[in-house]
Amino acid sequence: MINFRFHLVSIAAILIALAAGIALGSGPLDDAGDALSGKDVAAQTSDPAVRAFETGYAGRTGGALLKGKLKGQPVVLLTVPGASSAEVRGVTGDLVDAGATVTGEIALTSKILSSSSRQFAEGVAQQSAADVPGVGSAGDSYGRIGAALARSVMKDTGGKVDSTATTIRSAFTEGDLIAETKAPKRLATLAVLVTGPQRSGGSEQSTVIAALAGAFNGTGRGIVVAGPSSSSTDGGAVKAVRDGDAGSEISTVDVTDSAAGRIVVALAAAQQVGGKPGAWGTSRSADGAVPD
Repeated sequence: MINFRFHLVSIAAILIALAAGIALGSGPLDDAGDALSGKDVAAQTSDPAVRAFETGYAGRTGGALLKGKLKGQPVVLLTVPGASSAEVRGVTGDLVDAGATVTGEIALTSKILSSSSRQFAEGVAQQSAADVPGVGSAGDSYGRIGAALARSVMKDTGGKVDSTATTIRSAFTEGDLIAETKAPKRLATLAVLVTGPQRSGGSEQSTVIAALAGAFNGTGRGIVVAGPSSSSTDGGAVKAVRDGDAGSEISTVDVTDSAAGRIVVALAAAQQVGGKPGAWGTSRSADGAVPD
């Protein structure tokens, strides 16, 4: 009988092939006017037969790998401008297949990720979350912004959406700092942030994403940050998270442009819940292709 380890090795082989240069493609991107890196152009033009094989294989093996890994875990999904809608759908589906309850989906806008809006966002955070422990005492602006935003969608114990969460989320929404793609129906204990590819001139946004992720990681089980392969190259958000102060405490995956890679995101989420964060995906990932 083929066991789980065989499946893991097989998926790892696919991801190693990806790292070696076999581009497996990505979904349509938001903000299409931004310049994509050469690697992402190559991914979009890769052999559709290879993409179909990889997607079919992942579909056949993923269920057994994911079964029960996140059973009963409430997870909130976060996105940023440039994230592929197809990749977001795939990550969501794999989280559900692993047993998670996806409580809602929140889009971080370009405004909250722009350093020019930092003071405004900090003011919104302090006014809407003045009585929330940890917000006022956070070490810097993005620490306070991230701590407030985390409290609007997460709580250490999860549970029903309370008035504090609603007040904060309403303030951030009215300030055009976030958009409720799917309003959370309950509070989560884990966040999964899906980012887009590395873009020319995008290092500032990536730095802000890393700072916010570090603040989110102080709530509940923390956060997983995932993106396509180029997101772990210079200027990419996954690389910024890995290089940041909280890099060793946040789970990261850099292969969401692969169906097998989106399975790895759910496996990484299970590792984060279990208190074993790591970096998985391409050869740029310190902990290998797939969590043990």
